[in-house]
Amino acid sequence: MSDPQAEQRLAIVSNFVRERNVLFAMADFGALYVDYYLHLKDNRVEISGENDVFLKAALAIFSLHCVSRPRNEVLAWTINFQEPLINLFLGGDTETGDVVGRLYTENIKKADENVMYQELARKNRPVHRSVVAFEGPDVIAAAEEYYSRSEQRPARFFQLAPETFAIVAAHPDYDEQWFKDLQPDQVSSLFEHEDVHALETRHLRWYCGCNQQRILQSILPVWIQDPESLFLNEEMIEVNCPRCAGKYRISREQMEAYSADQGV
Repeated sequence: MSDPQAEQRLAIVSNFVRERNVLFAMADFGALYVDYYLHLKDNRVEISGENDVFLKAALAIFSLHCVSRPRNEVLAWTINFQEPLINLFLGGDTETGDVVGRLYTENIKKADENVMYQELARKNRPVHRSVVAFEGPDVIAAAEEYYSRSEQRPARFFQLAPETFAIVAAHPDYDEQWFKDLQPDQVSSLFEHEDVHALETRHLRWYCGCNQQRILQSILPVWIQDPESLFLNEEMIEVNCPRCAGKYRISREQMEAYSADQGV
């Protein structure tokens, strides 16, 4: 019996290309972008055209990264660009298929180079963190540099159409020259010219999981230390989720009640 919830999600099929020994996945991310835009509208979040392109590409690249990973990981990418001066955050759960992201344009530190961070968490294991510097204002360049230096296996990402992206990730004994010379038109037609076999299908959705309770928990330390610095003489403040920019209205009364419930 089919899963109605899975049918409403973005399906991405992972494939193995025999003789080339690479993993290949490709998807049109239009459905994911619809949910992303609905989220922006519901939360009255405005984003410039250039930044929108950045974030959409990052969501696609990160999603392809997630479907190439084992099903027991929680992943987070933070990508710092110095030109333009922005931070991208991407989060995902490879078990549930949830992905989320947001873009920061304020309070970004100037640095000598672009840097990408990955945090990877598995159950009952410490969080593993990778840090990689990269060049250029390009999400694909950042991801490919991360793979070459932190994954011990190269991967290439391609934008094949405005909303269609692909990953080709190397496995042991891969065809290095073929991999290096790959062009977008070859990737688009892999099924026609290569021995491609489906491995599995993953289903993704835009989902953060933030709620009023989690936001209260996140700002509790500031409240405990200095309530006035949090509210600035106001009775109500608006707090944005750090993962998805969702907006929450928090009152002093709510904070007082939550603090009392927590015994602080």
